[in-house]
Order: sequence, then C-alpha cells, then structure tokens
Amino acid sequence: MQKGDEYLKRGIIEFDVGELFEGYLLIKTVDRGVTSGGKPFLTIIFRDQSGEMDAKLWDITKEDEQMYIPESIVHLQGEIRQFRGKSQINIRQIRLTNETDQVRLEDFLEKAPVEIDELKSYLTQTIFEMSNPNIQRIVRQIVKKYQDQLFVFPAATKNHHEYTSGLAHHIVSMLKVAKQLKQLYPEINIDLLYAGIILHDIGKVKELSNPISPSYTLEGKLLGHITIMVDEITATASELGIEGEEVLMLQHMVLSHHGKSEWGSPKPPLIREAELLHMIDLIDAKMNMMNRALKQTKPGEFTPRIFPLENRSFYRPTFEEN
Repeated sequence: MQKGDEYLKRGIIEFDVGELFEGYLLIKTVDRGVTSGGKPFLTIIFRDQSGEMDAKLWDITKEDEQMYIPESIVHLQGEIRQFRGKSQINIRQIRLTNETDQVRLEDFLEKAPVEIDELKSYLTQTIFEMSNPNIQRIVRQIVKKYQDQLFVFPAATKNHHEYTSGLAHHIVSMLKVAKQLKQLYPEINIDLLYAGIILHDIGKVKELSNPISPSYTLEGKLLGHITIMVDEITATASELGIEGEEVLMLQHMVLSHHGKSEWGSPKPPLIREAELLHMIDLIDAKMNMMNRALKQTKPGEFTPRIFPLENRSFYRPTFEEN
C-alpha cells in the first residue's frame, strides 16, 4: 500500500457528525465570500470517491486564495459538524499535498458503478441492433466522434450522475429501461427511442469544460447542450448525405427531451418516442439522486433535503430486501 492509500479505507461522507477526519481530499469548487465584518473567506467543496462535503476556510489571505483552487489535493484535519441538516467539515488544519504524499488525482474522483468497458460494450451492441440504416449511421458517427469524452464526462455538474463516466452510465441505464418498455409496448419505434437516448445529452461534452471539476463553457452558456446536439445532427446527416424524416425526428427527440419550455425544451414532445424519452430521462435522473442519497442514510432515518426533487427528504425503511 502506498503512503497516500490509507484514506481510501473510509470516504468522507461515511464520517458521522462529531467525528474527526484526517486525510486527503480533492478541491472541487471554491467560492470567495465576505463576512458581515468585512473579512474574506472561502467556501470549498471537497470530494473523494465516496462523495462530497463542503467547508468554510475563514480569515484567508491572498496566498490562500491562490493556493486552494479547483483540482488541488489537500491534506486536511477537521471535525464533521452539521449545518442546516447537512454535514460540513470544520477545518482545523489544511495544506496542499506534495510529491512525498504519493496521491493521485484519479483516486479522488467518484466513478460510475459500472466499468467503462461494460458501458462501451452495451452501447456498441445497442447501435448494432438498430435496423434503420439512416438512424444507425448518424448515431454511430456521432458516438465515434465524441467517444473519448463520452465515456469519461459526467452527465451534469451537480444533482445526478455528476461523476466520472456519469454521462455514459446515464445513457446505458436509460437504454435498459427502453428495452423493457419495448416488451410492454411493441408499437414503439425502438430505433428512434434508442437514438434519442444516446444523443440527447452528448452535447454536454461541449457544454461542460472537463470531466474533473466541470463548469460551463462559453458555448455551453450561450447555446446549451440541446442546441449543440441539434446542430451536430444536422452536420452529421449532411456529411453522410442523409436526408429525410429520420433527421427531423432525431432533432425533435433532442429538442423536446426536457419536456417543457420552463425546463429548457424549445419544444414539448410531439411524438410518442419523444414523450417516452422525456419520462425515461426523468426516471433515471431521479432514481440516481434518490439512490445515492439513501445509500448515505441509515435505515430508519431521512435523507437530507434534495433540492431538485421538490426539496423533499426521503425515508429509508428499516426493512429492505437483501
């Protein structure tokens, strides 16, 4: 075991309120604030493979602001406290790591619970099963173009699948739901539904800056992943010499997958497969948020409030299936 590996035995979110934490953490985000007395401080979100926890660094100097930046690894000592129902770290000591600590950036990144090779295999097989040649060619071309980013990027900056390979994990989970729905509703155009699922969020590899501490790019802020992918479908179809209704349907699938204009969709779903895409997207995103929160919650207790789920807390029953 290397010197820095001992922290991997227990993740930060596994510590209870009142316990002392000492170990290595990755800085995900940093925000500067000022107290009512005019003193600057930093709000830092730390992470390791188990999840995230935030902290305040008080009475900071200019040097502190320059040192403690996103993607930095620190050695930290502190007490786990609770504030507004959420655990926080009360920092006692903090320093940047150096070469003698022998820690690696990738050791701190939360990863999809499925191996990348398995995600790649399932996605490849799904594309192979498509029978419509136009849809298949467009999807294959786009996946091939962005495959390096697709299998490492998160699906979002926060809330759901916001971890390494989260985008591919989200897509494959949705494909598995669609496969079950096809058995119940054989009228579904499964090629169109599969294609919509695969393409709907790939624009996020341009909307987000990187897979480690993602922020929104200029293109992401001004256009967004929906517009980015609609343009990509248009360009890919033109490049392949494909015309016809399939291109229009794929564009509509992407345009409408958020469901409502107030949720970011330029158009509501107006075909059966687009409606299903929207509902499957919601199911997988919500289940991901709930499952991860419940995993961190003891039986007989409630999760912290989950803002994207109407700020509800969810109860974990004391009786659960093994």
